[in-house]
Amino acid sequence: MPDVISLCDQLFPQGHDVALHGELVRGTGLSGDGPVAVVGTAGHAAIGVDLAFALAAEVLNVVAHYPGRPILMLVDTQGQKLARRDELLGNGGYLAHLAKCFQLARVQGHRLLSLVYGEAVSGGFLSLGMIADRTYAMKTAQIRVMALPAMSRITQIPLEDLERLCQTSAIFGPGVENYARLGAVDAVWDSADGELASQLKRALAQPAGPDARARQGMERGGRTHADRVIAAVMADG
Repeated sequence: MPDVISLCDQLFPQGHDVALHGELVRGTGLSGDGPVAVVGTAGHAAIGVDLAFALAAEVLNVVAHYPGRPILMLVDTQGQKLARRDELLGNGGYLAHLAKCFQLARVQGHRLLSLVYGEAVSGGFLSLGMIADRTYAMKTAQIRVMALPAMSRITQIPLEDLERLCQTSAIFGPGVENYARLGAVDAVWDSADGELASQLKRALAQPAGPDARARQGMERGGRTHADRVIAAVMADG
């Protein structure tokens, strides 16, 4: 897994001022088509109320001062922070506020891309990553909703059975490739090929368009019914 500054060196060979402030990542990178706002996390950050609020402030700052500038989320999070203080303060509400700030940016004309370069887990990934127009992941990244041993404890399904299910169903399986099959990850990037800047430029050139994740999940064999169900519900409504 590359550290976030080295990653930005590869994504923005024309230059960037991305810096690490504790677990918060922020700055601007220069792509072939102009500046890109960068906001994200590092160090497998657990997103609690303070970090969620700081991330939201960065997004609102871009909306207020840099109209239309694309926003790249760099994702490395173990999920929401499981601490008494954060739960008592309503951490779920702070994560929802962060997601709403990204949605505000979207309706104001900002392209939203996310790149999972470290870890992406559960609620932290939903509000910082899955909220993007398109989500990408490094080949070395780790993505999951819940680790299989924990899933086994919660569901009371033997771990061996879950491991067998993972071999045939992407829905149960953690990992970048499974999330790509589900359509949740648009494409997998590999820093070894030296093409990260080109891949980012191509991603920025893609139209925002409608959410294509359900269709991609069907085409890739990871979610075989979601697209049809969505179409049927929309047609009936």
